[in-house]
Amino acid sequence: MNSRSVREGAIALDEILSEIEVPSLDVPDLDASSSFRDESKDLFAEKKWAAWKDVQQAEARCDFAPNKVRISYRNPSFGIISLWKKSLYGRTLTDIKSDPDMIEKFAEGMNTLIRQILGHSLATGDWCIVTSPKRRHKERNFASLISARLGSLLGIPFYEDIAECHSKHRVGVVFTFGKEPPKENNIIVFDDFVTTGATMISMQELLMPLQKNLVFFTAINNKL
Repeated sequence: MNSRSVREGAIALDEILSEIEVPSLDVPDLDASSSFRDESKDLFAEKKWAAWKDVQQAEARCDFAPNKVRISYRNPSFGIISLWKKSLYGRTLTDIKSDPDMIEKFAEGMNTLIRQILGHSLATGDWCIVTSPKRRHKERNFASLISARLGSLLGIPFYEDIAECHSKHRVGVVFTFGKEPPKENNIIVFDDFVTTGATMISMQELLMPLQKNLVFFTAINNKL
């Protein structure tokens, strides 16, 4: 019995506390090389990576938000001027391409942009517009339909099927002339969407030997 006196009716805390096991207060080893850290996973980083992959793998969309004009350099030698930008929400590119009303929307939007950039130089009458080769199974693709309407709005000729592609692949291919090259000294090269820029690069390689002034435009920059 503890020699300390305990008031009658009180609890002897010394005896109770002596039976309690106090856990160790040692600080765990936080060294980055510990086996625990090697086996653990950064769940937040994994979730962020998974979300990013979902966005990249999902079908591209565009909400046609204003003030998205930019110059993108898919190749150091030239820039591509775009009107809109890929977005997380909005209509899918497949849906856009299947809507005939989008042809006029794209043409009018590009007409405004091109006039703002090229200004009075368009009045020289020494301009034309061309676009990338269409798929073999299509008589006219979305880009060529927009180009035809855009040429009409700008008052310059559109030369269809100037470029031909003899491969079903679009990356690293060599385009050839399907018709006589344009005689105009200033050429607008248009494509509806640009992702990697491979098609535009092939168009540049085809047209550069002509020693013309080339300006590259696209409606949608298909990269976040």
